[in-house]
Amino acid sequence: MKSPVFQLFSHQHQQAKALFLELGKEIKSAKAIALLEQLEFLELYSELLEKIHFEQKHLGYSLFFPLKTLKKSLKKIHHLKLVEKGLKEREKNLSLTFESFKTYLNEQKRGMQKEAFDLMVGSSLKMWEDYLEKAFEASKGIKPLVLNTSIHQLVQEELAFMTKEVTPPMSTQGFRDLFEGLRKVIILENLLVHLGLNPIYLPQIHEELERLKNGLKPWYANHLNLQSLTHFIGQQEEVSKKYLDWVKELKDEKKSLTATLEKQAISLLRKVGN
Repeated sequence: MKSPVFQLFSHQHQQAKALFLELGKEIKSAKAIALLEQLEFLELYSELLEKIHFEQKHLGYSLFFPLKTLKKSLKKIHHLKLVEKGLKEREKNLSLTFESFKTYLNEQKRGMQKEAFDLMVGSSLKMWEDYLEKAFEASKGIKPLVLNTSIHQLVQEELAFMTKEVTPPMSTQGFRDLFEGLRKVIILENLLVHLGLNPIYLPQIHEELERLKNGLKPWYANHLNLQSLTHFIGQQEEVSKKYLDWVKELKDEKKSLTATLEKQAISLLRKVGN
């Protein structure tokens, strides 16, 4: 009999494989981002299996390894999509156009989409079947108590890692790790609830975790916009004032977001740590 947790994996795996096949015909950003989300779940499930079968070193890593490069490639597409969104908002708010930056982003996009497409076309469906088979074997006979304990352990590890990262002044990597950690903790919490097991945190703490994660999204978008714009400016011989003004505003915004989010993160991690 299939374990309930494997049924969840199998459903996500099926959806991911279907998206993979669609993207193998034509790369569309929205579908690439949807596949990225599925892959993030599958990777976390693989980590959970490694925690359950702790005697099998690197089980999770080896399970997900064939999809790692694809995930990385799709992440680049997602990041570029966020920069494009920031550009559209800027043009709309100021009734200005940023044609040369738009051209620069389009070139980047073509390169990224080609890379992802080549990865899709160059991969065989066998890797998806192998993954499903190995995950099925590793998911057999998992008792609810073992599952519960392993999820708790993973959450504790993520929190310990986040707490170490959240010390002012937080680095860019620290913010990225915080976002990733919160994403994982929230998925694992939802997994417990979905399987009819008791969640680790009270609903209000869960809401705060969600709020902090969502609060990090504008910070992340700002960081990507600033990074992309700075790189673009670095390649220009002459830079018009509208670009320099934008960089200044992004830097000011980043400073303000950083200060607010640092305080929020420290306060929340103190609560969940106790």
